[in-house]
Amino acid sequence: MTSSPRFELFSFWRTSATYRVRVAFRLKGLQPQERIVNLDAGEQHSAAFRQINPMGAIPALVDHGAGQPAAPLTQSLAILEFLDEIYPTPALLPGDAHGRARVRSLAAMLAADTHPLITPRVRKYLTTAGGFDDAAWRAWQIHWFTTGLQALEQRLAGDAQTGLYCHGDTVTTADICLASVVAVMRVFKIEVPDIPTVRRIMVACEQLDAFALAAPGLQAGAPAA
Repeated sequence: MTSSPRFELFSFWRTSATYRVRVAFRLKGLQPQERIVNLDAGEQHSAAFRQINPMGAIPALVDHGAGQPAAPLTQSLAILEFLDEIYPTPALLPGDAHGRARVRSLAAMLAADTHPLITPRVRKYLTTAGGFDDAAWRAWQIHWFTTGLQALEQRLAGDAQTGLYCHGDTVTTADICLASVVAVMRVFKIEVPDIPTVRRIMVACEQLDAFALAAPGLQAGAPAA
């Protein structure tokens, strides 16, 4: 693993989106310099961080490389594709157009349709303006984790293009997004039933250091086990 001062990653130990970027960097053999933005302390709302990402969301990536403007990149999927373009090996997307579309579709089911519903800003709104108590919030989490992962299971289990991983036998963006959702689900101690293909793929992913070392509990700032 090569430490790369070129990249400055604004991160937090628990976030699913940051997990995705950590895995991608490790798959590329790189280690960015991380800057912790404590979401629990509200640091994402600071004026300084809002200059980096007006949405106040994690992660954000600044590329200090030669010839590159030091303008922040946001949105984890955009960051993954950026890394894949400048470090094409190992590729995170298939070589054919249909394969790329399938992988992007699977990734979006997780990163766009599932994960956004359980983020801190959604919790804050539901527990204030929405009147949710802790039990209602947990029921909300369980519902959307279950909806998302069982839908993904149905797609993966019924498709001949599913292999050792979500798409064939090579890790793609779809696997990174899947693992990111499952990793955070574990933080919240939530189990989803009836997803054998998802669980099998997770086992395969977590045999790779890039995934195992990105686990939320191993990151700086994570609470002691």
